[in-house]
Amino acid sequence: MRQIILDTETTGLSPRNGNRILEIGCVEVLNRQLSGKNLHFYINPERDSEEGALAVHGLTTEFLADKPTFKQIAAEFLDYVRGAQIIIHNAPFDVGFLDAELALLGLPPFKDHVIDVVDSLQMAKELHPGRRNSLDALCDRYGISNAHRVLHGALLDAELLAEVYLSMTRGQNSLTMDLGAEEDVSEGEGKLELAPLAEVIVVAASEEELGLHEDVLNQLDKEARGSCVWRFEPPPPEATAEAA
Repeated sequence: MRQIILDTETTGLSPRNGNRILEIGCVEVLNRQLSGKNLHFYINPERDSEEGALAVHGLTTEFLADKPTFKQIAAEFLDYVRGAQIIIHNAPFDVGFLDAELALLGLPPFKDHVIDVVDSLQMAKELHPGRRNSLDALCDRYGISNAHRVLHGALLDAELLAEVYLSMTRGQNSLTMDLGAEEDVSEGEGKLELAPLAEVIVVAASEEELGLHEDVLNQLDKEARGSCVWRFEPPPPEATAEAA
C-alpha cells in the first residue's frame, strides 16, 4: 500500500479569511517502510502571514517572495499524491486549505484525487482517550525525538508524524467477523479471522552477553544473601493445576 504522510503550513487559521498555504511536506510510505521519496514545497501565498501563524512557522513574506505559487506546483503535487492513502494530523484543517487552493484553480476537491484521507489525530484520540494527542505529545508517548523541532515545518512535521503513525499502528491486527451468506448467523456461527502477524525476528544472546547476565545475577545473589528470584523457573501449568 502507498501512503503519504502530509502536513501544511499556512498564513493563518482559516481559508475563509483569505489565508493560504505557504508550505507542503509529504513523506512516502510503501508497505509500512519509508521510501525516502518525499516531496516538499515552499509556496508564495501572495499575502502576508498573520502574526500568530508567523510565530509558529517563521516563514516571512520576504523569504517566500521568490517561491512558486500553488498554481505553479499544483500539477506536480497532485501527481505525487494521486491514488495514495493520505495520513494527516487534524485532517479537516489541512484538507480545508487544500480544497480552497484547488477551488481557486477550478479543480475538484482534494479527496477526489486520492484513495482516502486518514485523520491521525482522531485515531490517537480513540487510542488514548482523555490524553493530550498533539504531535509533540505523541512523540513523547512513543519515544520519538523531536528535540530538533524549534519551529513548525511541514516536512519536519510530516517526518515526525510518519514515525508516530507507524508506532501507533505497529502490531495491531484487524479482527473481523466473517459472516458468510451460507452460515446461520442467528446461531452465532460467524468465524473470527485474524490478520497474519508480521514475522518475528528472534535474536539469541551471545556468549559474552550471557556471561554479563550471569555476573548481574551473581551480584543480586550476593546482595540478597541467597538466590535471587530470577534463578527460579515457574512450575509448568500442569503442576500448578494439580496443586490447585
